[in-house]
Amino acid sequence: MFRRTYLAMTAAAALMAGPALADGHGKMDIVDTAVDAGSFETLVAAVQAAGLVETLKGEGPFTVFAPTDEAFAALPDGTVEDLLKPENKDKLTSILTYHVVPGKVMSGDLSNNMMAATVEGSEVTIMTEGGVTVDGANVVSADIEASNGVIHVIDGVIMPK
Repeated sequence: MFRRTYLAMTAAAALMAGPALADGHGKMDIVDTAVDAGSFETLVAAVQAAGLVETLKGEGPFTVFAPTDEAFAALPDGTVEDLLKPENKDKLTSILTYHVVPGKVMSGDLSNNMMAATVEGSEVTIMTEGGVTVDGANVVSADIEASNGVIHVIDGVIMPK
């Protein structure tokens, strides 16, 4: 109960902080921006476990569809813990790189039924009618700029096909 309440409060804080983040974080890279936001602890832990920190701190630019802690918590019990095990590093890396598109794609660049190639190698489908979605996950905060790209916060963890 406490964890769900904490995650719900964290998600609400992230939603309210979205516009503030968009204005003040252009100097920090994607990883530092995510850490500073406070609502991506699971994502940051996964990025560390997959050995992708230095990559996402690199020059870029990158577009990251970043699931919140609440999005990870909605996965079936034990999924995150299982993915964080060293023997599952390849699978974790595949999932995380599926959330990253090379280049800086701002919300104004999107169109309905747009396909975007991910770093993982397959494509995500972006829909813009009735709100923006990426493979069915809702974009809850867009255009959070970082020194090496942009973050779009999503409410679900998307999986490669």
